[in-house]
Amino acid sequence: MPAPDLVTAELTLTGRITTASNATFLGSIGDTAVVYKPIRGEKPLWDFPDGFLAHREVAAYLVSEVLGWNIVPRTWLRDGPFGEGMVQLWQETDADQSAVDLVAADEVPEAGWKQVLEGQDESGRIVALVHEDTPVLRRMAVFDVVANNADRKGDHILAVADGHRYGVDHGLTFHSDHKLRTVLWGWIGDELTADELEGVGRVSEGLRGVLGRHLAELLTAEEVSSLTARCAALRATGRFPGPRGEMSAVPWPLF
Repeated sequence: MPAPDLVTAELTLTGRITTASNATFLGSIGDTAVVYKPIRGEKPLWDFPDGFLAHREVAAYLVSEVLGWNIVPRTWLRDGPFGEGMVQLWQETDADQSAVDLVAADEVPEAGWKQVLEGQDESGRIVALVHEDTPVLRRMAVFDVVANNADRKGDHILAVADGHRYGVDHGLTFHSDHKLRTVLWGWIGDELTADELEGVGRVSEGLRGVLGRHLAELLTAEEVSSLTARCAALRATGRFPGPRGEMSAVPWPLF
């Protein structure tokens, strides 16, 4: 039996994610599990006044595809039970893996992890925010710089059984002003690898062609121009940037 057309076949809702700040539903298209975020369920944001969060989610997928690193699960716009919205393929996570964690400050692993910051938990214990030191997570950090991701929480990184890491929840991306807030600060100042620079180069090239035309339908002209400038700056420095400005460098809550 052929697979259903993911754009036109019936989208059936199976549940709702109540912890999400905007209306977010679990659903299925035939046997394919998906996440559905209708535009009409979006809450207005003073610092992201233009366009729709769903459009930014799709833009993030398109940029991920051009980078070539399979960071964002397949994401598209389509009609659903509550009107047009973003639909994304559901990803099963491995409960025994975690790409980002809070550990006691004196128990930070010596190898394979990067420490981002220290703080106190609700019981007064000194804890450290850490994340994996892996090529796949480095690529996600590069993606976040390119996309100007303002909300890379720990739980927005999905750890799957084969070791791959997916990034989700990209509604707060592509602002024309600097908005980078992320838990992935472990490589500040490190040189980008040839693979990472080539990926950014593919985005720069794509913005002059098909990618640029598609993003023009989802983002403002100023946002696309800022994306072009971020890619150029990242290629020129060849290094992971650090926080700048007076705003918080990490999202809150962290998870």
